[in-house]
Amino acid sequence: MNDPTTALPPFSDRSGVTDAVRVQILATEHWSLLATRSMTWNEIFSRASMYFTLLSAAVVALALVAQATDFGPSFLLFALLVLPIVLLMGIGTFLRLSQANSDNFGQVAGMNRLRHAYLELAPELEPYFTTTHNDDIASIMQSSGQGSRISVAYLLAGTPTLVIAINSVVAGVIASLIAETLRATSTANVVVGVVAALAVAFGHGMVVHHTIKHGRSGYHPRFPRS
Repeated sequence: MNDPTTALPPFSDRSGVTDAVRVQILATEHWSLLATRSMTWNEIFSRASMYFTLLSAAVVALALVAQATDFGPSFLLFALLVLPIVLLMGIGTFLRLSQANSDNFGQVAGMNRLRHAYLELAPELEPYFTTTHNDDIASIMQSSGQGSRISVAYLLAGTPTLVIAINSVVAGVIASLIAETLRATSTANVVVGVVAALAVAFGHGMVVHHTIKHGRSGYHPRFPRS
């Protein structure tokens, strides 16, 4: 039996490990990251679809109740019961999207490192790679299809931005309904709704900023661009 106190030699120093075996191990890890990334985004698409379905159902229900009650006290009560549930679902969806973006960043970084290993074994294949093989932040963004910098169009077209906009509107409507219940004037209702919507949008933006800042401060590339 082997002595358990005897340390194994480093991987690079072990005999009998060919480049073909190393490539197979790297490819297995690469496919594992691809599968994990696919599962993550499938879950996110499902969560976003669930949220939009719930929102649509809530809007239809509110329209039917409004028609039946002529926007009376019963409608206000029903809306104040339904819309907070919609907002809670929206906030949960947004938080999961933020976490998915962080997970995606790590997965793309891992795949870039694996490509770097491929090119160490076969550097002549570099012209055939359409994605980068470095793991600095700019390279990771490029491999994600965002370019070297995040553009305004990319942010506005993203699902998280859409969820933020919907959550802000729902929060504004809830605030206006509360003000209406308290017998506030029409002008006060509008002001309260706008302020609440802006506050929720600002809160979501702070979460995004904190997530990006925390992720970048704790990330240290191993193979940055020279």
